Amino acid sequence: MGAELLFTGNDWDFATLRRSYDAIERIAEEELGLEVYPNRIEVITAEQMLDIYTAHGMPLTYRHWSYGKRFLQHETSYRKGYTSLAYEVVINSNPCISYLMEGNTATMQALVIAHAAFGHNHFFRNNYLFRQWTEASAILDYLEFARAFVGRCEDRYGVAAVERVLDAAHSLSHHGVHRHGGTRQLNLETEEKRQRERREHDERMFNDLWRTVPTGKTATGVDPVVERRRRLGLPEENLLYFLEKTSPRLQSWEREIIRIVRLIAQYFLPQPQAKVMNEGCATWVHQRIMTRLHETGQIDDAAFLEVLHSTSNVVMQPGFDHPAGGDFNPYALGYAMMSDIERMCREPTEEDRRWFPDIAGNGDPIGTLRHAWANYRDESFIHQFLSPAVMRQFKLFRLRDDTTEPFLLVDAIHDDPGYREIRRSLARTYDPGEHTADVQVVDVDLAGDRRLMLEHRTKSGKLLNKKDAEQTLRYLANLWGYEVRLQEVDSATEAVLATHVAGPLRV
Repeated sequence: MGAELLFTGNDWDFATLRRSYDAIERIAEEELGLEVYPNRIEVITAEQMLDIYTAHGMPLTYRHWSYGKRFLQHETSYRKGYTSLAYEVVINSNPCISYLMEGNTATMQALVIAHAAFGHNHFFRNNYLFRQWTEASAILDYLEFARAFVGRCEDRYGVAAVERVLDAAHSLSHHGVHRHGGTRQLNLETEEKRQRERREHDERMFNDLWRTVPTGKTATGVDPVVERRRRLGLPEENLLYFLEKTSPRLQSWEREIIRIVRLIAQYFLPQPQAKVMNEGCATWVHQRIMTRLHETGQIDDAAFLEVLHSTSNVVMQPGFDHPAGGDFNPYALGYAMMSDIERMCREPTEEDRRWFPDIAGNGDPIGTLRHAWANYRDESFIHQFLSPAVMRQFKLFRLRDDTTEPFLLVDAIHDDPGYREIRRSLARTYDPGEHTADVQVVDVDLAGDRRLMLEHRTKSGKLLNKKDAEQTLRYLANLWGYEVRLQEVDSATEAVLATHVAGPLRV
């Protein structure tokens, strides 16, 4: 079309970034119809990128020894050439912050703007998981509040005391989230008011609860165990929430630190559940935008070849026997499925029409993808959209490993029943319930010995690692202040398979 090149060669300056951003924004909004938070682009050094790595991609956080340990691990690996750094990091916030490495070429800066500032940004703003569970406009202010609060606690109560609470809370963070009935919980404007109200409520509830817990049959004949469990809201899967609300030993500042850890853990809850979709969306978006820039003459052949080379590396899927392991590369699977959806919408085969009658040949691939990005997570997306064509592309089949037999059985191959079984099995591997132990608080007698009773509902007899379970229970006992007992119960038979007990290390 005779358009002027946005840049030539590898060098760039901030005027180059401005031109690239404006051209990318036009395509993203006018051609792809993306809806994004306002963008903030920051260019950082390699060491600053390592800093962001240590805080799980967050631009600021409170101090803790584990962050320093993680920094040294990443730095050593990077300096020795064992690993490379990401081209970018993007924050699910409003405005959406995208960090670009200063060592990127002009082409890579444009690519990562398209990938992060528009692909990831659109997904963050529109996907139902992120809309339910995160408050993008509040996270940065809350992180600043958290860092300041933890710092004040260190000054007043000592670093060791604060570290002890953080260590225990971090160990329980995977069991410190609400997984059902998503609600946005970060609101810095009311945080201090809620702190005061919660402390006053806790003081009233502790005194009242200990006085009124039944010691025998009630007048109405209700079982006192059933009644106290009702009063405490048991069973409860969010261990940190239960500790924050109910622990008889914690001081108010310790409860607030636990609250900080669990709210930050809650913020991260959607990300592993939508990794394939999020990276697939961003990769598909950047490839489409960079292709359009090349088609309209805004980047030259050399730049587009760099784009193709980079994207090919990102979406490469290692084989099952590759040293990197046989797990799916989320970029590879996500991008392949989204490219396949585009193909089916434009040029469907008879097979596509049989498997996907609602989208095959509809002529609206972008609308179809925007709908998928908004309404699915990895498990449901794969279950709904994984096609036989993609299964053939990845040469998928299913093995059954029956430990009672001396051989493996290939029980799902490339026919219609096999495709459905493969798709169902692959989708199940992305079900968060398959990877997170179902551990719940089931009982505690606050008027008696105050022993905290937990239950792990096992599947297929899969027990917790004994050493890890006991170490984690010890952290839990330190926060609770009394003995903690965990029973592992077979979900099918209700048989108790194992019992773990831990007591606090402090009086």
